[in-house]
Amino acid sequence: MSTADSSGATSSELLAAVASRELAGANTVFAGIGLPTLAVSLAQLTVAPEVEIVYESGVCGAHPARLPETIADSVLITDSEAVLPMTALFGYVLQGGRIDVGFLGAAQIDRFGNLNSSVIGDWHSPDVRLPGSGGAMEVMANSGEVFVVMRRHDPRSFVAELDFCTSPGPDRALADGIRPRGAGVTRVITELGILARGGVGEELELVAIHPGVTVEQVRARTGWDLRVAEDLTTIPAPTDPELHRLREEVDPHRVYLR
Repeated sequence: MSTADSSGATSSELLAAVASRELAGANTVFAGIGLPTLAVSLAQLTVAPEVEIVYESGVCGAHPARLPETIADSVLITDSEAVLPMTALFGYVLQGGRIDVGFLGAAQIDRFGNLNSSVIGDWHSPDVRLPGSGGAMEVMANSGEVFVVMRRHDPRSFVAELDFCTSPGPDRALADGIRPRGAGVTRVITELGILARGGVGEELELVAIHPGVTVEQVRARTGWDLRVAEDLTTIPAPTDPELHRLREEVDPHRVYLR
């Protein structure tokens, strides 16, 4: 079980509440399973009531009666606005530039927002083998911007060099002569705060911290020389209404809340 912060929220609740606020104004969100689904589901009930949720299984405009446990969970289909074949989802929706925000998780991230969800350690003899890309590479390449939620903020997850690059950001695309469609990762939400970047050519920098967290703590748990914004802010703790909605409406059966 995750430890609680000063508001009484667990780390999962903290991340979901803070991440949901970042979706204010978003129209179409491609959601990964887990914390991204928690966050976008809360956003539907709070800051983004009209947001359309799209899942990798082809479900568009999802309105599930409960949280899906996988992208293939049949609960996603009921009351959804459309179910597309994979060719249409990736060829028309994603590659057509119709996603405002791609919402992903990852095992590792570097200073430019490149992601690793494949292996930790050497490729041929890894310490941990992970699920891999799924649709994350397409989401990275074709969304207007990408938000990432990371459960752990430590030097093994925030690294100077990825053990493997599963989902390259637009900077790598440009280096290979490919013109990127979107800005890549622009927001990273963690248990310590929020890192942000404006787009191509910019590094992630610390723009906000949670109450009780210091800049020194964040820098010590980041694997590169992290820049800090001049106008660094403190993130408001999850509110009672946010926590109530998460616990009683979004995930009462604790599918993802821990």
